[in-house]
Amino acid sequence: MVETFGTGAISNEHMTALVRKHFDLTPYGLRQMLDLVRPIYQKTASYGHFGRTEPEFSWEKTDKADELAHDAKSAASARAA
Repeated sequence: MVETFGTGAISNEHMTALVRKHFDLTPYGLRQMLDLVRPIYQKTASYGHFGRTEPEFSWEKTDKADELAHDAKSAASARAA
């Protein structure tokens, strides 16, 4: 699932496991996680989807970054040991 082309600090397999642990990538899970059942599509049509700071653009959130970094660091430490 994840391919870093040799640039990852942890293995592609472990990175895939982290993604699966922290994100529900089913259609329902994405819909819930990104709160897509809202009338936000007019705004996205006007100025695009990316780099937006409005709270409606939930795909710009980085709320899982700390957890992912912690788990990745733990995996890299275990791998080095």
